[in-house]
Amino acid sequence: MSYTQQFLDYLHFQKRFSEHTLLAYSKDLSLFEEFIREEFEEEDLREVHHSMIRSWVVHMVEQNLARTSIKRKLSALRSFYKYLLRQGQVKSNVAAQIAVPKPPRKLLRVVPEEDMLALLSLEVDEEDYWMYTQSLILDLFYQCGLRLSELINLRLEDLRLESSYIKVMGKGSKEREIPINSELKKRLNFYLKRHRAGFGEQSHAAPVFLTQKGKKLYPKLVYNSVNAYLSLVSGVDQKSPHVLRHSFASHLLNRGADLNSVKELLGHSSLAATQVYTHNSIDRLKLLYNQAHPRAAKSDDI
Repeated sequence: MSYTQQFLDYLHFQKRFSEHTLLAYSKDLSLFEEFIREEFEEEDLREVHHSMIRSWVVHMVEQNLARTSIKRKLSALRSFYKYLLRQGQVKSNVAAQIAVPKPPRKLLRVVPEEDMLALLSLEVDEEDYWMYTQSLILDLFYQCGLRLSELINLRLEDLRLESSYIKVMGKGSKEREIPINSELKKRLNFYLKRHRAGFGEQSHAAPVFLTQKGKKLYPKLVYNSVNAYLSLVSGVDQKSPHVLRHSFASHLLNRGADLNSVKELLGHSSLAATQVYTHNSIDRLKLLYNQAHPRAAKSDDI
């Protein structure tokens, strides 16, 4: 009886594994045996070296196998060699330290600057409460990098318009101050006097933005609004408030903003969280370089 079959019998009779799990383990181990035999001409699994297992993992990655499937197969292999180790058939578990490679980092979805400028330049009926409110919300998301929850929970007392900034309560009850430009300040003042005042509740703790019925905004309503507006100008496949936050950070970095400053504006607790945006900025710099530099076409190092 092969060691593989002994292992499967152990799982069946002693560990009481289900038939489904036993079938999966059997298939995974058979595939591994086949790979080792074809690639390394090795018939005895006790002679397998960890580098052979790494080769198998690389092979599966190249075959575009899902990471979950690779992890499951490695789990089966670790259990098998753990069993062989207990039986005294191998000196170590050669699969123990093998890890599934991390997937390549995906670039964050970002709305192009020209699309954002076009969107914020759309004509708005200033007398239409909801149209004006949606446009202002969009502007705040993009100019201040707010999270969805931060915008919904923005209070009247958080608007420090006389000092040209807003106060935001972020994750972990961490406050931060975000500067606003004169145009956004003007729009907020108009909203407060022309629209928000009509709802009556003006206590300092009252929410800044309300629905058309005078209720506090809720996430789905804001998400749908942003999605609808972004659909007018942008081809990005994700059209959410968080994409506007990504765009805020990426566009600042593209234009030379300091990474630490962007970190503070976003309310990140560590610089590592902000550094994900540098990948987008580097790609943008590469594109600009290749478009503008006379030697770019001959450079292979970019």
